[in-house]
Amino acid sequence: MYQWRKFEFFEEKAAGRGGGGGGGSSSSAAVPAEIAGRVTCCSGGRGRVAVGCDDGTVGLLDRGFRLSYGFQAHAASVLFLQQLKQKNVLVTVGDDDQSSSQSSAICLKVFDLDKVQEEGSSTTAPFCVQILRVFTDQFPQAKITSFMVLEEAPPILLIAIGLDNGFIYCIKGDIARERITRFKLQVEAAPDGSTSLPITGIGFRVEGQAHQLFAVTPSSVSLFSLHVQPPRRQTLDQIGCQTNAVAMSDRMDLIIGRPEAVYFYEVDGRGPCWAFDGEKKFVGWFRGYLLCIIEDQRTHKGTLNVYDLKNRLIAHSMPVGDVSHFVCEWGYIILIMADKKILCIGEKDMESKLDMLFKKNLYTVAINLVQSQQADPASTAEVLRKYGDHLYGKQEYDEAMSQYIHTIGHLEPSYVIQKFLDAKRIYNLTNYLEKLHDRGLASKDHTTLLLNCYTKLKDVEKLNDFIKDEDGIGEIKFDVETAIRVCRAAGYHEHAMFVAKKAGRHELYLKILLEDLGRYDEALQYISGLEANQAGLTVKEYGKILVEHRPAETVEILLRLCTDVGDPTTRRGSNSMHLLMIPSPMDFVNIFVHSPQYLMEFLENYIKAVKDSPAQTEIHNTLLELYISNDLSFPSMSQENGFESHNITEAKGKETANGYKSGTREKANVGKEDTKLAKNIVDRRRKGLALLKSAWTSEMEDPLYDVDLALILCNTHAFKDGLLFLYEKLKLYKEVISCYKQAHDHQGLIACCKKLGDSSQGGDPSLWGDLLKYFGELGEDCSTEVKEVLTYIEKEDVVPPIVVLQTLSKNPCLTLSVVKDYIARKLEQESKLIEEDRKSIDKYQEETELMKREIEDLKTNAKVFQLSKCTACTFTLDLPAVHFMCMHSFHLRCLGDNEKECPECAPEYRSVMEAKQKLEQNARDHDLFFRQLRGSKDGFSVIADYFSKGIVSKTTVPPENGR
Repeated sequence: MYQWRKFEFFEEKAAGRGGGGGGGSSSSAAVPAEIAGRVTCCSGGRGRVAVGCDDGTVGLLDRGFRLSYGFQAHAASVLFLQQLKQKNVLVTVGDDDQSSSQSSAICLKVFDLDKVQEEGSSTTAPFCVQILRVFTDQFPQAKITSFMVLEEAPPILLIAIGLDNGFIYCIKGDIARERITRFKLQVEAAPDGSTSLPITGIGFRVEGQAHQLFAVTPSSVSLFSLHVQPPRRQTLDQIGCQTNAVAMSDRMDLIIGRPEAVYFYEVDGRGPCWAFDGEKKFVGWFRGYLLCIIEDQRTHKGTLNVYDLKNRLIAHSMPVGDVSHFVCEWGYIILIMADKKILCIGEKDMESKLDMLFKKNLYTVAINLVQSQQADPASTAEVLRKYGDHLYGKQEYDEAMSQYIHTIGHLEPSYVIQKFLDAKRIYNLTNYLEKLHDRGLASKDHTTLLLNCYTKLKDVEKLNDFIKDEDGIGEIKFDVETAIRVCRAAGYHEHAMFVAKKAGRHELYLKILLEDLGRYDEALQYISGLEANQAGLTVKEYGKILVEHRPAETVEILLRLCTDVGDPTTRRGSNSMHLLMIPSPMDFVNIFVHSPQYLMEFLENYIKAVKDSPAQTEIHNTLLELYISNDLSFPSMSQENGFESHNITEAKGKETANGYKSGTREKANVGKEDTKLAKNIVDRRRKGLALLKSAWTSEMEDPLYDVDLALILCNTHAFKDGLLFLYEKLKLYKEVISCYKQAHDHQGLIACCKKLGDSSQGGDPSLWGDLLKYFGELGEDCSTEVKEVLTYIEKEDVVPPIVVLQTLSKNPCLTLSVVKDYIARKLEQESKLIEEDRKSIDKYQEETELMKREIEDLKTNAKVFQLSKCTACTFTLDLPAVHFMCMHSFHLRCLGDNEKECPECAPEYRSVMEAKQKLEQNARDHDLFFRQLRGSKDGFSVIADYFSKGIVSKTTVPPENGR
């Protein structure tokens, strides 16, 4: 025992806090004077201490060791008592004087402390629930040496009473209602067989539904299994102990004290043994501590030792007097002396104990102490931190780091990291950071620092262990982006790629491949293996680099993404939503910003494969811009230009250095490049015109491109063929003519007018007039063209001769011979028309004059009707008869109901009236008038015809002011 350290983790508590006085020392505490008898037994529980005396009284003491109340439990003496934990019940065994010698005086009583009954005027006593005789005929009387009550499910109790004859009497059941069973257990007899050894100690052990009872005699330790019938006995040891040296630990192990040692027993036999010298007067268990009152055989003085068995230290040691009883209550160890003095000992708080250890630099003891007492993790971490600081101050860095590692999760990592930032202690720092990552508590900065440690140490093996799991499928315990950034910066690109691939960060994986390693083929292969969505995102991100170095392969990947050519089974019809789910080519246009020729190739292949793309308008617009623009350059040309320019520059420098200069080769190269560029422009514009036509055929109502944009592009880049096509499709014929005028293409003008000026084909005949005006204002000799134009003007009769003469007279280079034949023919034609018109006028005048005379005759002269036959029936006309002014006569019976109109002349008259009504109706139909006006070659004739029919002149004027 001399090797065990001694500490003062306990202290005597003043009576005011743990004893029964008012703030004095513990020596002033004593059993209250109201308790006159000698204390024979005591028990703690439910915030009170119960003491039994030899005069049969029981006193209940409060926290200040003041008497709450006392009562007469037994007539003679209280032998044993125990307060129950689950119910406020007190069980006592005592001696009651009996007048009859036939019955035993030893009784067991059960008191309900919650039910206090009045006894007289000054005292109170709890209600006695039940009184049982301990000894009966079947259970002979003997001296009681030990007593213990086990609470099962209330109100079931199991009471064990140990006797000096080697028997244990057990009472089980509801004691209050006396629904009990009794049985007895016998321990083995003395070795000499003469007498049985007394029971010096008992203890209950409960494991689920299994109840077991330890029994101790001076020469044996036995275990009874009470859950089997009959109870089975098992001998655990052939040594025992004396009275009061038996206790139960919190793990339900039996503790017995002998002079040479303290023994622990489990259900299968003897357990640990602790060699503490001295006679064990009392043995107890308190909050994980072993309590022993050891009496010196020479001085007969007692010493209280409190042992911390886990940490192998003596938590407290103090001399005590003659102790008669001890009990644990309120978190204190309470010793009752033979002279009724009370000694109260309490455990110091954890902080005080740790301060005591820290002052002595006993950090190991402190750590063991907090761990054994199950302190909170924060407190344990604080002890470890202080220990680590102590070791760090002694420059024991490895040991200090081992302590700091145990604080992970409670101590701020920066506190430790700052101590080990020195390059000489980088190994310790690496170890700490590794543990930080293993527990998932590392931040981005910690990951950065750890990887920097690996790279500075050039420890590739540890870097591999950190980055790559053994099976390759473990959880990533660090920040992915940080790890990749650090590995890239340190040149560990393979590690960075591994992390990116494992984390599914495809964009970072490709970033390393392309920007750091330049492995373009591998990057393309990786993209090909991704899902469509991921592949599309990565191509958007790094497409510019791929197009710059592997354009053809990149275009191929894009075509697979946008057309699904790689998986024909997934292709759907034009109305399927599938087309909306695959990427659009327009999503990737920006990656071709420096390589428009490959964009052109990509879009051309796409429209060949997909005819019903939702983005076809944007695609055609982009292609048109590529086809029509003048400054599109190819990489091959750019590379050649750059290479040749570089060579030219070098050559110039050499020639200058050698004293001569020549530009023949340079001029040849430039001429070759210009020829190639011009050919390229011609080819692209041919494709552009084909695209304009194929995307707007005669069957299409609207084109597959933006017409306004196409017009702007063609106009900006002076693409004449495209402009002519678009103007013609838009029926902007005058703009078509303007294009030929600007180009000074006379034959093209005439051909265009032949095509677009034919009214029978829906053309605009007025174009001939514009063409004639153009030649009239040209200011140069264009006789041949004018004659050809006049032929068509005369044929279509779209321009009056006077206008022809006025228009051509403005060109001083034209002679009269150009129009002489045309004018002669027109004059002859006009003369014929005039002659015909004069004949028609004379005829109409004669008819008009005849009508006037007839009307006048009808108005002024009598009309003689001489017709003798009826016009209708051709019979002789007789009265009654009806005569009409048209000189037709009818029988009245032949007319029927219609006697106001001549049946013979009525149809002709009616047709005239209907024609008149129709003309008046047409006069109100303005749309018809303007349609006829636009559709006629001679608009004046239409207007004159309307006037001749009297339609225009008969418009009504609404009355003023509504009248």
